[in-house]
Amino acid sequence: MTSVSELELDLDVFQGPFDLLLAVLLREEISLAEVELGEIVLAYIDHLEEEGQLDLEAVTEFLVLIAALLELKSRLLLPGDPEEGELGPQEAADELLARMLEYRRYSEASKVLTSIHEREAHILYRSAPLPAELRRAALKAAKKSYEPDRLGSALGELLTLPPAPDVRHIRAGVSLQRRLGIVRDLLRRGGSIDFDKAFGREDRFTQAVTLFALLELHRRGEATWTQTETFGPIEVKSS
Repeated sequence: MTSVSELELDLDVFQGPFDLLLAVLLREEISLAEVELGEIVLAYIDHLEEEGQLDLEAVTEFLVLIAALLELKSRLLLPGDPEEGELGPQEAADELLARMLEYRRYSEASKVLTSIHEREAHILYRSAPLPAELRRAALKAAKKSYEPDRLGSALGELLTLPPAPDVRHIRAGVSLQRRLGIVRDLLRRGGSIDFDKAFGREDRFTQAVTLFALLELHRRGEATWTQTETFGPIEVKSS
């Protein structure tokens, strides 16, 4: 498939692809009056003959651009002010630029859609009707099971996000290893600690883990404790 952007030109004032020529013309780096548009048309005809096939979309694009360039060049060459209601040279150039940008946008979009189609063309979807033995009832004989309002309410409840779970009962950061470190540090600084004074203000879960830490220290021979009466104060000492 041939494309206008693939057309290479060799003119007196320019050499390169056709789309680059349009860009430098609109930026006024080359005067349109110095460009022979007839040579561009002949070069494009030769380009089509070399390709051996005709892309109607590309040819249409070329004809529109050449027609716009011819109109713009005629406004530059002909003397006198433009008639009322007609575009001046600068306005015509702006309109041509807008057409080029719009074409480029749709051209790039078509390439993306073409690539998606080629990538997924092998995927087939079932289009055959449901076999008769699997049909429980004809569509005309089918009856609604639920009222539309009830069905809509059920679907709405499914789409509603549930409330965030309450995690206030989960106590993060309480571990046996951490409580072992805290008890060891208190014993290292004072030699002995009063359990109620040191841990009485903490919650029951933290106190329970601390008791397990004391049992572990006692098992390792690092600490011991005394309690003179039931439910009395617990004094923990280093072994």
